Amino acid sequence: MTVRGSAAVVLRAHRTNLAQPPGSLLEVVTLPSREPAAGQVRVRNMFQQVIAANGDLMFETSPIPVPVFRVGEPLYGGAIGRIVESRAEDLPVGAVVLHMSGWREESILGPGEAFPVPDGVFPGPEYLLNQGVPAYHGIVDIAAVGEGDVVLVSGAAGGVGSMAAQIAKARGAAYVIGIAGGPEKCRFLVDELGLDAAIDHRNDDIDDRLSKLAPEGISVFFDTVGGSQFEAALRHAAFGARFALCGILAGQVAGGEGGHPRLDIMTAIVHEVQIRPFTTRHTPGQIQAWNTHYARWYAEGRITYAHTLLEGSLARAVTAQDELLAGVHRGNVIVRLADDVADAHTHADPHTHTHTHTTVAPGRDGRPDGDYAS
Repeated sequence: MTVRGSAAVVLRAHRTNLAQPPGSLLEVVTLPSREPAAGQVRVRNMFQQVIAANGDLMFETSPIPVPVFRVGEPLYGGAIGRIVESRAEDLPVGAVVLHMSGWREESILGPGEAFPVPDGVFPGPEYLLNQGVPAYHGIVDIAAVGEGDVVLVSGAAGGVGSMAAQIAKARGAAYVIGIAGGPEKCRFLVDELGLDAAIDHRNDDIDDRLSKLAPEGISVFFDTVGGSQFEAALRHAAFGARFALCGILAGQVAGGEGGHPRLDIMTAIVHEVQIRPFTTRHTPGQIQAWNTHYARWYAEGRITYAHTLLEGSLARAVTAQDELLAGVHRGNVIVRLADDVADAHTHADPHTHTHTHTTVAPGRDGRPDGDYAS
């Protein structure tokens, strides 16, 4: 087999402040290809996942409990590709696999690093690139959402939030309200994801809307944003409300103070609000719990895979990273990499949502398969 160079996205320098667009610190370079060793496979990547947490992992240190990106080395992240060369008996050439060594045209994967994509479960292999594990863990294990709950989800049009809101509905919540930016995203939450109501944080008065939508208060708040949205949720908390804190999107952009909202301690005490921050370790148990419920809910039509599907090269994934943090896209952001990938994808809608999917076990160095705030 002729060995050639292949493209990869490399971190040029660590990010030093939130005003720096992540894409300004990335470049696409050509790396020399290498032959797979015994037990390894060469994968030609077809789909690249883009997540908000990548911006945090470009700093020299990060509070997110996974390894930061290293200067001069390719990024890592969720991707799906086709095996083009194999020295592993259980992974034949032609198999489509999910893995965590993305952000490159080709990946060399060893034992336990490539996970075959099941046939016939979802419309396309990219449906595996979702953020259902943190959404499920937060809604079910942390907030214990059940019948009768009034649930508020911030960042509800994002990758994690869109899943969390739908999981709350699937768990029998009486009323689910999503917060998003702009009327188009709010219509999407109600008309396509089936939420009961939506609040436009750019144009609506959140307090006024919550007073009307949840006059007796919210019993659960799933927060991916922080900042003023957290403060508003606390003002409208019912007695014993559970707050599952998943992310701080409002603190991941320039000028954002989302990571430091004011805590009205008296309100929290009087209403006995349970504030439960969490991280998702993507343990085998967490992954299995999501996969089991997800497959069933998808088959029943109770879950939609909210996503934006973009076309292009690895350079398109770089620009998509900046667009994601700017709030341009909704749902999970996926780039279908230009090449000979058409035969691996059956639906051609170039730009959004449909139904949803699964997740992968932790990859090398304990890296997870999804992000913490999207």
